[in-house]
Amino acid sequence: MLETARDLTLEAARDASYIRKTSTRPLPAAQLKKLLDSRTERDVLEGLRKVITMDYRNQPTLPFFTSVIKNVASPSLEVKKLVYIYLLHHAEAEPDTALLAINTIQKSLADSNPQVRALALRVMSGIRVPVISQIVSLGIKKGAGDMSPYVRRAAALAVPKCYALDPSTLPQLLEFLATLLGDKQYFVAGAAVAAFLEVCPDRIDLIHPHYRSLIRKLVDMDEWGQLATLRLMMVYARKCFPRRTRRVKKTIVSSTTNKLTTKTTKGFYDSDSDSPDSESSESYEKIQVLDPDLELLLKSASPLLQSRNSAVVIAVARCYLYLGTPAHLDAAIGPLISLLRSAADIQHIALYNIVQVCLARPQPFVSHYTHFLVRSTDAPHIWRLKLELLTLIFPHAPPRLQSLILAELSHFSRSSGSQDPGLVREAVRAIGRCAQSSATSPRTSARCLRLLLAHIGSADAHLVAESLEVIRHLIQRDPDAHRTTVVRLAKHLDAATSAQARASIIWLVGEFAGVDPANNIAADVLRILAKGFADEAEAAKLQIVLLAAKVYVHYLDANPPPDPPQTQPKASPSLLDGLDDDSGFRDVEVPQQQKEPEKKDMYPIPALYHYILLLTRYDTSYDLRDRARVYRALLATPSSTQLASLLLLAPKPVPQTPSPSEARKGYTLGSASLVVGDEGGVGGLRGYSDLPPWVAEGQEPDARLRDEVVSSSRDYEPMASRSQTASERLDSAVSAVPTSAYSRSPAGDTGLAPKKASANGVKEKSLDDWLAEDEESEETETESEEEESTEEEETESEEESEEEGEGDRLVKSS
Repeated sequence: MLETARDLTLEAARDASYIRKTSTRPLPAAQLKKLLDSRTERDVLEGLRKVITMDYRNQPTLPFFTSVIKNVASPSLEVKKLVYIYLLHHAEAEPDTALLAINTIQKSLADSNPQVRALALRVMSGIRVPVISQIVSLGIKKGAGDMSPYVRRAAALAVPKCYALDPSTLPQLLEFLATLLGDKQYFVAGAAVAAFLEVCPDRIDLIHPHYRSLIRKLVDMDEWGQLATLRLMMVYARKCFPRRTRRVKKTIVSSTTNKLTTKTTKGFYDSDSDSPDSESSESYEKIQVLDPDLELLLKSASPLLQSRNSAVVIAVARCYLYLGTPAHLDAAIGPLISLLRSAADIQHIALYNIVQVCLARPQPFVSHYTHFLVRSTDAPHIWRLKLELLTLIFPHAPPRLQSLILAELSHFSRSSGSQDPGLVREAVRAIGRCAQSSATSPRTSARCLRLLLAHIGSADAHLVAESLEVIRHLIQRDPDAHRTTVVRLAKHLDAATSAQARASIIWLVGEFAGVDPANNIAADVLRILAKGFADEAEAAKLQIVLLAAKVYVHYLDANPPPDPPQTQPKASPSLLDGLDDDSGFRDVEVPQQQKEPEKKDMYPIPALYHYILLLTRYDTSYDLRDRARVYRALLATPSSTQLASLLLLAPKPVPQTPSPSEARKGYTLGSASLVVGDEGGVGGLRGYSDLPPWVAEGQEPDARLRDEVVSSSRDYEPMASRSQTASERLDSAVSAVPTSAYSRSPAGDTGLAPKKASANGVKEKSLDDWLAEDEESEETETESEEEESTEEEETESEEESEEEGEGDRLVKSS
């Protein structure tokens, strides 16, 4: 034994050193062909390794095709594997030469080694030559009935490849799939489900007999089989189980006893309580009623939440979200949160799916808020999703947790050189979303507004602009409660240096120009802004012109001009008379009756308005000059004042700032389109398919289609459907065979009494009759053997006596 171990160790060391020396050294083509044509298995194996290495390095290996194919009949499994790998890569380039190896591969389907049979079937289906589609179909048929589960699994995986080669083989492949879907081995069934989804995902009728067996095998399948089965069951449940609901009485918590009580209001008669009209609709709630088979699916998928594969956990959460009840979905929250401890790429995808679930049901995520706090090591795409999750759970959090979330957001919203500007901007937007939530209390909204107002005096122009944008949205939601806020913002105009920030403040002042005219500050703000109009940015100038127009419209509404006296109409000026040298339109002449009051008018508002229009007339911005001409034309005549009021003072819609992931809400949980979003296209990425709608009540398939299945495996049979015991089989066989035997007497004695004749006049045997007959047959056999032995002894004695008599005669005669 020591010598054998020593020899094996030396041989392994020699092989390792040989491979280490020669694996990285390139060989010329002639020497490589010599190795491939060698009769030594070691040389052929080395040559194949060189060729495969060159192939994966994108080096030309097609010239060695003939030399490699020669070794397809090698008895070595390692050589076969390398030849098959090479054949899969280059069969399309040399289809005629590749067909020479088909006969040898077919012979391998009858090999005694199941690994060789499975590998041969895999290679035969992987050779993308349409001519051999029928041969591949025959190979799949043979593999589907193989004794080894590995070969049957290879046959299941070969079905979609054969269908891609020749779609006309679909009827044959459907028969093979129907057989493989009911296989007793779980990894064969998982591969069959994956093939079913690629070949015929709409043939739900093939799944009916195997629905329950597939669900029972779900736990034991590999990760790929579990993903395929869960995906199939999602579609199957939508098409076969209608969505049913039931009205139940609400369960409320008593404030005095802190116990669950059911709110009931019965009528005088018992029937009154059963009718929905006898009680208020507020005392009832609708709950989902699950089909027993659907409940079996959700219960069987529960252990998969502990899977090590993150895709399986998300797939189970998808089933609970779209098929189950809120109680099922709550059970998947913890496993989803545990995915945040994974690598950065898995954490990124998990966060998108967590946000999708949180949009549908945010309450269970409140207790896991610590996982959504931003860390210093988080990448931008990670902390953006974490901030979004904090804003989603904010309305459902208790006051203490709301204070903590606001403190976290306020910390990141402070501008500093070490922080990312994008993080500052997203934190400010998150504070705004927290304040705009409908479930947020007024006290919390006021605190959010104070946090935003504290940023106005910051030196960071981007922070001030973003804060003012959010403040503007908050003020528009409730204008009457923020009059003093607008005054406070107007006082910060001198400190604001950002053009966008100044434009937002001026726009807010203009929106409140008509509120409380006696104490309004809009005209004073316009007067101050007119002094430095030439130094403002274009965005601020546009808002100043708009503010001047709004103030002037309010002035005209409060002081309507007197109706002018009727005079003879003058000739209208021509269009050429209205042109200026500066390529703009000059004021159209108005009647003398309208000019005189303007000269005598000493109010500051019209003077400010005309002064702003005069300043814009010589501005370099085309957009600003065009905007001023529109306002001048609208407010030039009293008849157009009403139109100007409708245009300038129209109520603005309340701005909504939904969660950034609201646009992805239509995509299915766990899909790639959910992560990519609208960047992948309007309808998602190519190949994306949405969930089918729920089947209507009364149009679902008959549930008995799932009851008729009889499993072929004892491992997955229920206790009620298992095979009978040996005694039960024997009793059933005895009762089925008619005979004229005797039965035991009714008194229970050992004697045999004739049994009653059946309806056809033939007597039936019992178990005792069968045993009695066996004993009689044994006795007769022993008696016959004894008789035969006595007869043989008698014949032998007679022969001996005759021989002795003949001997005596010979003696006497001599």
